[in-house]
Amino acid sequence: MKRRDLIKKIEELGWWFLKHGGRHDIYTNGKEIEPVQRHNEIPEPLARKIIKRVKNSPPKEN
Repeated sequence: MKRRDLIKKIEELGWWFLKHGGRHDIYTNGKEIEPVQRHNEIPEPLARKIIKRVKNSPPKEN
């Protein structure tokens, strides 16, 4: 999966960019974080796992 497509899905689920890590960008929902590697292509199994974790953790309510 293309990295930009994965990030688009993460952001559609209410997560946002928090910071740059050493080799990953860190996204958050206000209470949890999800690292996303900075490769152009992310392996499909890894992308599915990230999307599954993000879907199971909705954004923090204000």
